[in-house]
Amino acid sequence: MKLWTASRKAATPGASVPPGTRVYAIGDIHGCLDRLRALHGLILADRDRAAAQGDAARRHVLIYLGDYVDRGAESREVIDVLLCEPLPGFACVHLRGNHEDFLLRFLERGEDAAAWLLNGGDATFLSYGVDPYAASRDPGPRGLRAALSAAMPEDHLRFFCGLRLSHIEGDYLFVHAGLRPGVPLAEQDPEDLMWIRAPFLHSRADHGKVVVHGHTPSSAPEQRDNRIGIDTGAVYGGPLTALVLQGCERNFLQA
Repeated sequence: MKLWTASRKAATPGASVPPGTRVYAIGDIHGCLDRLRALHGLILADRDRAAAQGDAARRHVLIYLGDYVDRGAESREVIDVLLCEPLPGFACVHLRGNHEDFLLRFLERGEDAAAWLLNGGDATFLSYGVDPYAASRDPGPRGLRAALSAAMPEDHLRFFCGLRLSHIEGDYLFVHAGLRPGVPLAEQDPEDLMWIRAPFLHSRADHGKVVVHGHTPSSAPEQRDNRIGIDTGAVYGGPLTALVLQGCERNFLQA
C-alpha cells in the first residue's frame, strides 16, 4: 500500500483549534481495514514527529466522521479495531454517518432493508457472517433483522447506538454530511447532519464554523472558505484521508 503525507495548506483565515490541541479527523472508512490501520500508523508517526520538533500540544483529539461500514469487505473488523485498538494518548470522537443510520433504523424498526442492501449493506451482513439474501427468504425482512441482531456482538451495538452527530473544536464543526445553511446548529435536523448534499455543498454561506465533513467523495480533499470535505473515496480505490489541525495550520495525511 502506498502511503504519503499531503502538502501543508493554509487554513481558512482566522480559523483555529484551541491552544495546546492537535486534531486529526478521518473521513469515510467503509470497511477498508488496511487503509484504516495504515492511516492510524501515519497519525502516530505524525504526532511523534511533531513532538520531536518541539510541538507544544498537550491534547490530541481523533475524530472519525462516520460511515465505518458498508461497501467494503471488512466492516465488522473496522469496528473491532475502533473498539479494541484505540490510539494511545488520543481522545476519540466517533460520529454517526448515514450508513450507520441505515444500520440502526433497520435493527431498531426493520426499516429500509432493500435500500440499505442496494447501498452496500450486503457487505456489512457478510462481514458478520450473515448471507442477507438467504436470511431475507426465511421468513422475510423479520428473519433478516433477527439474523443480524443475533450475529452482532453487544459491544458493536453499543458502539453504533452511542455515535454522536456533531463535535466542535474551536472554529471547526465536525459532522458526517454537512448542515442546512441558515439553520443554527442546535436546530439542525439530524437527518441533514448525516445525509445532506446539494444545499450544503453549493452554499457559500458563513456557517459560523468551518464545517469538516465526509459523505460526498472527491478525488482530493475539498477546501472551501466555509467547509472541508475529506471523503476521498477509499472504498472506490482512493486514499483514506485525515485532516490535521493545530493552531491556524492545516495539513493532510493519506493512506
